[in-house]
Amino acid sequence: MTFTMKDVARLAGVSIATVSAVLTGKKPVSKELRARIEDAMQALDYHPDQVARSLKKGSTNVVGMVIPDVTNPFFTELMRGAEEEARRTGMSVMLCNTDGDPEIEHHQINTLLAHRVDGILLSCADSFTPWERLERRKVPFVFFDRLPVGYKGAGVALDNREAAAEATRFLIGLGHRRIAIIAGAQNVSPGIARLEGFREAAEAAHLAVRTQYVRIGDFSIESGYQCGRELIALPSPPTAILSCNNKMTLGLMRAMAEEKVPCPDSVSVIGFDDFEWSANFSPRLTTVSQPTRAMGRKAMEMLLDQINAAADAGSPGTVMFPSQLIVRDSTAPPR
Repeated sequence: MTFTMKDVARLAGVSIATVSAVLTGKKPVSKELRARIEDAMQALDYHPDQVARSLKKGSTNVVGMVIPDVTNPFFTELMRGAEEEARRTGMSVMLCNTDGDPEIEHHQINTLLAHRVDGILLSCADSFTPWERLERRKVPFVFFDRLPVGYKGAGVALDNREAAAEATRFLIGLGHRRIAIIAGAQNVSPGIARLEGFREAAEAAHLAVRTQYVRIGDFSIESGYQCGRELIALPSPPTAILSCNNKMTLGLMRAMAEEKVPCPDSVSVIGFDDFEWSANFSPRLTTVSQPTRAMGRKAMEMLLDQINAAADAGSPGTVMFPSQLIVRDSTAPPR
């Protein structure tokens, strides 16, 4: 049975207007009456119709968050940071997963707009997909992690090019000359920028970027495994590998273990993303650490600023976060 505001008023012995005043907070209500109404609501398990209330006030206090891979702990940490910031301001987050599919992404965005969310955080499935449709819908939005190519609006991302360049320079500094990369998908900005950073660092050190040492994965464990096997099987295999996300690193390490290629004795490995398992691996993994939760908080902060700002407020632009190279046991000078 569904109870109404009228039922709450009857049980509490007050008028419907008094119950409404407690729910909306627009009029003062004595502590005694408030307690009676709250007790009645609890007894009846009454919950206000949030949809109806949002239509009246023109705001839902809900924002959408669209991510490409809910199984990746990187995006889980981003979501936690965003939720922490949203919760602090009384907002709720509606999470959508796209599996990196632009068609699913399009559907999820339409679903969020149909639910009248106040704004959208989006890590795009494809950096070449037009994003102007969001501007046309007049909904506040912020891109995070994966940005559209050429985008100059509100966004939060790692400085992926410099992050990959720093990792490559570190391997060069150890004495490695045969350095390979397992790059991410080349249709999203992190995959593109990390490969660019790798190439720039190698070329600056006058190292030829060998075609056979450049492998393109899709940020999945299986692609890291397959790329790892291909690199290990080369007639002149690399002495160091930069793996451009956590899942591909897991696949790479599995391939090396199966082929009995010791790390770092035969091949040094640097991975992207630093989580608890990085320090509990054998060997403990050298990783490019991202300030993931801080990035999620910043993205939500920027979105809430847009939601609360005047309609003609200018875009804050894209905020780039620095990475940190965490050196552990999976890297060493080549034999």
